[in-house]
Amino acid sequence: MPPPMSSMGDPVRASVRHLLTRAFTLPCSTAAQAYTQIVQPTSRFQLALDALLPLLDPNTPAELAQRILVAFLLYSLYAPHPMAINPFKTVLFVTFVKEREKAVNVAQTGEVSPNEQLVWVLWKILRGDGNDIGPYSPSTLARSPLPPKLRATNLILDDSLYNTVFELDDANHSYSQDNQRLRSASSDRSPSADFSSNAYSSDDGLRRVIVPAADRQNERIAQAMKLLLIARERVLTLSEQRVLNPLIPELAISGMIASLDLASIIANNPMLAHPLFVGLLDGVQHDHNLPAPFLDVLPYLPPSLPPFDLLGRLLRDQTPIMNGVYTVASIVRAEVLGRFIHECINWLERAEAEEREGLISDDRFAKGVQNLCRFYHSLIKLGIVDPASDADSTEMVHFSLRNARLEEANALYRVLAMSKF
Repeated sequence: MPPPMSSMGDPVRASVRHLLTRAFTLPCSTAAQAYTQIVQPTSRFQLALDALLPLLDPNTPAELAQRILVAFLLYSLYAPHPMAINPFKTVLFVTFVKEREKAVNVAQTGEVSPNEQLVWVLWKILRGDGNDIGPYSPSTLARSPLPPKLRATNLILDDSLYNTVFELDDANHSYSQDNQRLRSASSDRSPSADFSSNAYSSDDGLRRVIVPAADRQNERIAQAMKLLLIARERVLTLSEQRVLNPLIPELAISGMIASLDLASIIANNPMLAHPLFVGLLDGVQHDHNLPAPFLDVLPYLPPSLPPFDLLGRLLRDQTPIMNGVYTVASIVRAEVLGRFIHECINWLERAEAEEREGLISDDRFAKGVQNLCRFYHSLIKLGIVDPASDADSTEMVHFSLRNARLEEANALYRVLAMSKF
């Protein structure tokens, strides 16, 4: 018996919620594999009841792409078996009937209902053809126009096939019927997504299927997505990093990564954070999009070793971005470094005040000063900042002088003071 929803760990539910809100640009099959990677087999049915079904409700405020994704996930949980034994078939059919009725009513007024694509997806799934939409992303399916033949008014299903209780003894008969329907379905003018134009083509032809190589790649991406979520909670092992590293560029452009996740990833896995930020920056097409939301995370990181390590790597990275107009280093230098130094000083001043008031008893202030001064000294040695420039160094001159009782601050102040002469 699957455990109740309350017994499942919050990280699992949070990961599923994250998946449902961020996986719209990934193929449906990849999102389905990610769900099975995140959720243990014994918990999948209960979690589907608690987290997926509510989003399929016609009265839900969920976006069309999200509802398409949920429908495919409910189908994919039992995809190796005939649709007849899928426990969600009746719910999927009821949703199909309600959505089709709405679309038909809109069509009778001469308009096109925005839910036409959802009706078609549900129709495909209930016919047992759900694998046909696996290679396409929910966002592509949601925004691609349908040919007239595949509009809701022309999509009809036999309700007797979906409102009856399936008998296990009928499995072989039902499966053979499904296979026969699949073989005869080539006469259907099923749309195939053109990824170069995000449009459908109604021409006859072979359906696009997931070949073994693509299936393996989807599985690797799903595993990498799971590891990236885990990276927020703990340090990844070397073997986990080897699995994740080659796929970070794909994850970075997938839209799955939220800026709220980045601070915890940086704290636990700064080595992974560097290629992740490079991939995110590589996805920025225009300089008027800067500072991007993920860049705004960096200035507010605490003055600890992982953020300094990440900033140091980014400031030395000469990877070209935005069609070669900028480099990672130049963008981080212009958009992040000054604010990062300023916020580090503010953080340390607050820590010093709390230490004086007896609110904290650890050495976070002294350690922070040590880390910041060493970091800034290394930037001077690398030629990233100019100690003779007032714009670059004024704030650090005052900070290091004020804390000159500490060895690292004293050494940095001497370097900054001598550079003025």
